[in-house]
Amino acid sequence: MPEITINGPEGRIEARYLAAKVPNAPIALFLHPHPLHGGTMNNKVVYSLYQTFLARGFSCLRFNFRGVGRSQGTFSRGEGEMSDAAAALDWLQANNQDSPQCWIAGFSFGAWIGMQLLMRRPEITGFISVAPPANMYDFSFLAPCPASGLIVQGDKDEIVPADSVQKLIDKLRQQKGVTISHEIVPGANHFFNGRMDELIGHVGSYMDTAMVENSPAN
Repeated sequence: MPEITINGPEGRIEARYLAAKVPNAPIALFLHPHPLHGGTMNNKVVYSLYQTFLARGFSCLRFNFRGVGRSQGTFSRGEGEMSDAAAALDWLQANNQDSPQCWIAGFSFGAWIGMQLLMRRPEITGFISVAPPANMYDFSFLAPCPASGLIVQGDKDEIVPADSVQKLIDKLRQQKGVTISHEIVPGANHFFNGRMDELIGHVGSYMDTAMVENSPAN
């Protein structure tokens, strides 16, 4: 997996990038869980999402937030991590200037950062949000949510209660012009231990439909 270094706001950002085999492919950026709780770009959920998009012809980039792995800097409570994500997206777009679609996918803390990036970057086509920590962080900035996407959670999530995510989804679904899909993985905890296939199955099915709907023919 090609290793790259991105110039970020706090210095070096460690990343992995794989370009699609065809020109002008869609692009996707992947955001990992909380840096202070063991989150890295090699998290199994993030890596599985990355592989799911690669298999559908995307050029994909995942990276370590500041202070994680070989990325420079220290944890910044989300503000700095948001800047890291923006720098990573800048790099991805600069290297794929004719890409027809831009997606963002995040897990847990990464889902929160991803949704903030979604609000600031109107070129983002869609999103995948896995176990968004709606009970820990304020998602009220999603007013309105600018793009359709998928939210997935396990019904045995011990960190993010299902009702907090449902309240977020109910709020987002009140907005016109976007479609918020919601999938629940039975028996899955916050990290989807033993339920990764079900998680990726939902994401893959969603992406297959979304790619048809977003194709130039439609």
